[in-house]
Amino acid sequence: MANNLLSVGIDIGTSTTQVIFSTLTLEDLGGRFTAPNIAITKKEVIYRGAIHETPLLTHSLIDTQALCVLVESEFAQAGLAVGATDTGAVIITGESARRENAAAVLQHLSGFAGDFVVATAGPDLESRIAGQGSGAQAYAQENAAHVVNFDIGGGTTNVAVFDCDKLTATACYDIGGRLLKFTPQGQLIYISEHAEKIVQAIGLHLRVGDTPSLADLRALAQAMAQQLERNTNDLLTPNSTLLFSGGVADCIYRTGHEVFAYNDFGVLLGQAVRNSRLFGYRVLAPQETIRATVMGAGSYTTTLSGSTIGYTHADLFPLKNLPVFALSPQQEQEAFDHGKADDFAQALCDFVQQTDATCVAIAFAGKPSPGWQELKRFAQALHQAASQAQLDADVPWVFLAQHDIGKALGLAMTPHAQERAVITLDGIDARQPDCYLDIGKPLMNGQVLPVVIKTLLFG
Repeated sequence: MANNLLSVGIDIGTSTTQVIFSTLTLEDLGGRFTAPNIAITKKEVIYRGAIHETPLLTHSLIDTQALCVLVESEFAQAGLAVGATDTGAVIITGESARRENAAAVLQHLSGFAGDFVVATAGPDLESRIAGQGSGAQAYAQENAAHVVNFDIGGGTTNVAVFDCDKLTATACYDIGGRLLKFTPQGQLIYISEHAEKIVQAIGLHLRVGDTPSLADLRALAQAMAQQLERNTNDLLTPNSTLLFSGGVADCIYRTGHEVFAYNDFGVLLGQAVRNSRLFGYRVLAPQETIRATVMGAGSYTTTLSGSTIGYTHADLFPLKNLPVFALSPQQEQEAFDHGKADDFAQALCDFVQQTDATCVAIAFAGKPSPGWQELKRFAQALHQAASQAQLDADVPWVFLAQHDIGKALGLAMTPHAQERAVITLDGIDARQPDCYLDIGKPLMNGQVLPVVIKTLLFG
């Protein structure tokens, strides 16, 4: 039997804000006599919102009230009540992530849109979901190819490298179409500090209020394209396939735009990228250009836990913004072999203090088929470390394993937990820097939990 989740994606970008809705189909792929194997088997976009200009109060402040009105209108256009979604993400990208009130805006919108609509920010995640939303990841998987996706937006260019079925690298550069703004007549009315640095480096003199020559602007666009070439040279191979998404991508693939059609630098930057050495590689058109990031936010942020999991009761969820503390392979081995956490208990205490967290998730690989005595020793070590961290008694202990040991580990933790709630999830690899976790309410008769691994990096 299949279950459907309604998912929303909201992308607050430097230039534009977009909303999409999609349905995610969950099915149990396990056989009658095997353990459940629940997976997202289908993603279908059911509504694509309009492309709105991101509302600002000033260059450094987002207009939160106007954003809420915008998002509410998209729910209405889609025939949905605000908060009716089961999952999804609000992502803030590019220059918008540097606005003074970016974090507050993001948290407000995520709660406004639904119980398990998560808030996320950060260039690594943005690069990945843009590459997923553009179709770069799917092409790499289907063709066993080395694919590099360049998502060129208003404030930044996010790069994601997919090698067959794996994401192998991400990068973010201050190169985008809204780093300079113009009147329709070509008068410069805004230049970002990042563009100003390149202007000075190549010896140009562009000042707000002037009307620069097209020759100077094309020289600046060429310098940005060359910087992008140099910065990504090590990410490319002779056999790489390149895709370009983001708002500037339309100016790369389609010619004939008026130079100041969008009152910014996007057309000139797109022309420069098209004329750069990047087009000496094999270049394909993406499935999505300007909507790549919002497509990724709406359809690719939510994953599922494994099906052999443990949790005390369903009322624990949803849990949001849990910072993730990851054990090293050496620390795991010591815990499995000797049941001791001496070498990571203090590090966990420091982590809790640094993040000022009331609840954290402890992540590790685990073992494919550990013996019961090994699991008991490992549970003892986790108990030692978690107790030493002195987390509040009313918050659950949360443990994340990559290998399929969640339920067994939960049983091994039971004697140590006493009255404390314990959540043990598997099928999740969250061992990455600056990582946060959101966990939704149980699905498919309580057999699986929706999970989002994310970053919250502003500035």
